[in-house]
Amino acid sequence: MSGNALVLYSYWRSSAAYRVRIGLNLKGLEYDIVPVHLVREGGEQHSAAHAQRNPQELIPVLAHGDRVLTQSAAILEYVDEIFPDTPSLLPATARERAFARALSQVVACDIHPLGNLRVLQYLSNTLDVGEDQRNEWSKHWIGNGLDAFEVLLTQHGEGSEFCVGDRPGMAECFLIPQLYNARRFGLDMARWPNISRIDAACEGLDAFKAAHPSVQVDAQPA
Repeated sequence: MSGNALVLYSYWRSSAAYRVRIGLNLKGLEYDIVPVHLVREGGEQHSAAHAQRNPQELIPVLAHGDRVLTQSAAILEYVDEIFPDTPSLLPATARERAFARALSQVVACDIHPLGNLRVLQYLSNTLDVGEDQRNEWSKHWIGNGLDAFEVLLTQHGEGSEFCVGDRPGMAECFLIPQLYNARRFGLDMARWPNISRIDAACEGLDAFKAAHPSVQVDAQPA
């Protein structure tokens, strides 16, 4: 492994790590994965070694030489800037870049935090919320956010195969992992025709196939 190798600290079913895997794949970048199990023995993300990498005790973490990066959006923008000769994750114009970032933040800021593992564990372990109620909580907030995402796509206009333009990028890095979570909680994708169309367009692409949780080195049986 060279001094400037990309090393991604990841967990197979983490949607935040899934985003980064998609982005690195779309850019055609080689990287090594170091699994961090979020559940085993109370969660390996809470180990002293990982807390040194990320004081929030979260994943993903991307190491690039002596640089250690956290937060999936920041990681994706970093690799987009540091590897400018690879396909960009953001579109060409300021308006389109703003729209791609807005769609990404619908997921990163408004959907994902409410369904994050540590939030669900707090609901169960501290507030004594039952599994059925916890699942309804997740379904509500995922559905609420995807409803807004669908409307934003409609308002932006028809004709694009992907969220913004004719190739996938930043917005798909955030959307597709959230759809994986939506299916886990039994949400009906027919509710969102534009999202479903984009999902289908991504499904057959190698970058998304290689990032899917089921094919990760640390994947667990369903």
